[in-house]
Amino acid sequence: MKLGLKKDEVILVPYEASWKREFAETKEKILKHTSLQPYQIEHIGSTSIEGIAAKPVIDLVIGIENLDSPDKELFKGLREAGFYRLQVERPNEIICAKFTDATFEMKTHFIHIVQFNEKKWHQMRFFRDYLNAHIEAKKEYEELKEAFFNTGLHGINEYTQYKEQFVQSIFRKLPEYRWDTI
Repeated sequence: MKLGLKKDEVILVPYEASWKREFAETKEKILKHTSLQPYQIEHIGSTSIEGIAAKPVIDLVIGIENLDSPDKELFKGLREAGFYRLQVERPNEIICAKFTDATFEMKTHFIHIVQFNEKKWHQMRFFRDYLNAHIEAKKEYEELKEAFFNTGLHGINEYTQYKEQFVQSIFRKLPEYRWDTI
């Protein structure tokens, strides 16, 4: 298994069952270096969706109690586990990444830190679960991702925007009332 993407690079590789093991090992390392509990860390993104091509990067979501003033010890522990906080600005989300070496050119993992048990937490997990449970949606998503390479567009921002309508359509399948009961 080869993980990693350079800045603004977008490639898809065939699904690898080893991505689950890589997530589990990464989760254990994070748990060892932080005070997070196992239920606060989940595998998300395309590498968590069985059978589809994905960017060779492991995505994790970490749910914390207070996103507005996160515990400084959390970031110290994440750093000890090999993750660096990025200067990426996203609403209701903090992004960290793991790199292959000290040149910081090749990212292998992303952590999306969000408010635990709130909207974004549920959306990210629901997207994974929905696609894993619905073969037609999974196939449609994979075809959409592959079609990106025929558009003339390039780069991670364009790729993300290209998929956004589909992603939002899946999010809309998660009724708001469930966010309080999950």
